[in-house]
Amino acid sequence: MDISTIIESDTHFEGDTSATITTQGGGAAANVATWLAYLGEDAYLVSRLGDDAHGVALQKEFDHYGVRHSGIRHRDEKTGIVVILVSPNGERTMFPDSGSNSKLSAIDLPLLDGFSAAYISGYPLINPISRTNMLAIINQLKAAGVTLIIDPGTVGALQKIAFTTIYEWLALFDVVILNESEALFISQKSELEEALTFLATMTPVVVVKRGAQGSVAIDEKNAITYLSVEKVDALDSTGAGDAFTAGFISEWLISKEIDSAMKIGGANGRLCIQSVGARPPVSAIGKGK
Repeated sequence: MDISTIIESDTHFEGDTSATITTQGGGAAANVATWLAYLGEDAYLVSRLGDDAHGVALQKEFDHYGVRHSGIRHRDEKTGIVVILVSPNGERTMFPDSGSNSKLSAIDLPLLDGFSAAYISGYPLINPISRTNMLAIINQLKAAGVTLIIDPGTVGALQKIAFTTIYEWLALFDVVILNESEALFISQKSELEEALTFLATMTPVVVVKRGAQGSVAIDEKNAITYLSVEKVDALDSTGAGDAFTAGFISEWLISKEIDSAMKIGGANGRLCIQSVGARPPVSAIGKGK
């Protein structure tokens, strides 16, 4: 659950500071799942929820979007929360608490028959409490022949992890999707094409999201594809990268054509930024590609 606090003036520590506070469902994997469902895919979200008000609200939201899930809320556990402080100049500072998701394990997986791919957020790998269980989940998915796709996480979170460890993780996946700053940081390169070429030595397909500049990808043949995007007025950029990821996955799994997958991803991202929040707009449910 995301709790966003928009601070409208200087912060008065040990006192009151005027702010606008909103609560909405968040989390990269949950965002991707809702956008996949919007696109007509059969999406199952593997996560853990606490038996609390946030868990109840999020389950209702997943049901609303048509995202399948376990339906379990775990007693004596709390739902994960991220507190987001937005300063008057628009800068965001995030305080994540994984809550029940720290206990994620292979027992939370559904039966894998019929699933063609799994998208994995990098945060359960970054979190040392859930890392061992997350690696066990990845190994079980690989053994079942499921295509694996990862978004490794933000630079701020990845700075805690040794580069050799990050490279070991990336080698487990078929597709890596990340933004430009993450690609440059992980590769320790100064130029984007150099970063792509370096990352492609670990995983067959690398896709870099570049916001208003579009996207770029490199495939298993080291062919690099650039895609620009149509500019639209942005109302809220939250979740645009997750919307892109869902669009890319949905198309790429069918066609294996990177350029067409990036086009669907870009269209999804543009739809996302034209409404408030990281999930598909309610009016768009059932109107996917």
